Amino acid sequence: MIRSAKVRARANIALAKYWGKSDDTLNLPAVPSISVTLDPMITETVITLDESLTEDVFLLGGEPAADDETARVRKVLGEVRKATGASVFGRVESRNSFPTASGLASSASGFAALAGAARAVYGLPPDARATSILARRASASAARSVLGGFVELPAGRPGDDDVAAIQLHPASHWPDLRLVVAVTSEGRKDVGSRDGMGLSRRTSPYFAAWVEGAPAMADKVREGIEHKNLALLGPALEHSFSTMHALALSTSPPTIYWQPASVAALHTVRRLRDVDGVAVYATMDAGPHVKAVCTAADEAKVIEAFSATPGVLRTLVAKPGPNLEIETA
Repeated sequence: MIRSAKVRARANIALAKYWGKSDDTLNLPAVPSISVTLDPMITETVITLDESLTEDVFLLGGEPAADDETARVRKVLGEVRKATGASVFGRVESRNSFPTASGLASSASGFAALAGAARAVYGLPPDARATSILARRASASAARSVLGGFVELPAGRPGDDDVAAIQLHPASHWPDLRLVVAVTSEGRKDVGSRDGMGLSRRTSPYFAAWVEGAPAMADKVREGIEHKNLALLGPALEHSFSTMHALALSTSPPTIYWQPASVAALHTVRRLRDVDGVAVYATMDAGPHVKAVCTAADEAKVIEAFSATPGVLRTLVAKPGPNLEIETA
């Protein structure tokens, strides 16, 4: 049996947003989502099997992880042990090249890397679909980070545990697409995505309308990506993200991910496009950071504008990235 496995996974940004579950037990999304896998926003996870351990150990950034995070990791490893008949516990060490739990999809890359490493270290063959399903059970958006390029995760019907991400196009389909992140906070967000989604489903009067309308938004995003047409993609991704955040704001109590710098950065994107004629569009996940989608030709202009925006701490730049990368020893 392989004793150690190292996996690198990339974060992803949903251009057509996922928000809300149809089945909490199986972690199934209530709406379809379409994302781009981001390079170089990387999680590297190493799992080492150790017969001296009496339970799985999880270190995040070199420190023992919180109890709830460790519990989710142990659940993934437990599922793989059950499938393989293995009994040896593992030491899991994970590091992110970008801020953790702050709205930059570290859980997506983290659980994608964990799922790939867990299957590899316990001797299961490479299988992107099976890895995506395993990752989805821990974090729905992680199902998409298993694959590179442009990826869709369909909505799931309650009880359907076979839902997995599908690659629409590889990274080479649109290599000059860029995502410039305006980082507005280095800390953890106050409300996790899982809690925010549950609150939306339970308390928002608009949740049913979101579930009904999201597929049409995804269709427009898919079309824009297929034709590599930013003028088509941009308005669709802005409609999706703003609708998702409107849903979050309509909960009781309201779920507010935006910071003053978030609003300033959104105005920066709008000014770049409407005043300066730059083809750039904004999106946000469940966090305070603003992501600007543009092409490589306009990357420098967006970085300069974000850097001059009050409250923006720094910028990150990403492009379409590859599938999971797995090493075993």
